[in-house]
Amino acid sequence: MEPVTSLETLCRIILRAREYEAQVPTEYDPDEEAANIDDEGGETLSVLDDEVNTSVEEELMAVFDDLAEDQLAEVLAFCWVGQGTYEASDWDEALSEAAEVGKDAIEELMEMPMLPSVLESGMAAFDLSCDGIGDLT
Repeated sequence: MEPVTSLETLCRIILRAREYEAQVPTEYDPDEEAANIDDEGGETLSVLDDEVNTSVEEELMAVFDDLAEDQLAEVLAFCWVGQGTYEASDWDEALSEAAEVGKDAIEELMEMPMLPSVLESGMAAFDLSCDGIGDLT
């Protein structure tokens, strides 16, 4: 299968989605005792906690906005195959239904749990991989 969306673009989406998912805002409830509190300083400790970088979200949204409707539908269909909503053999049906979602697909993709993993799994169902593409190697 040759995707309508370039492999480089699909891999860029995966990379940016990983960065986006890795951002975890710090949530600290002082009334709740937690195991990740430094006894001496009382600070919340976490390797993932960081300031939320809105530029990552904006870049991911921009990539989706730049896609033509057929490409956006393809990305969503790959995700649905990766989630198990559709089998690879049902690709035409998945793509047709994704096309009906239209530009609302952007919101669905931005809210999709584990977006990079399900997109990667959906691509793998068609023997597509990001191996050797950009920073993902």
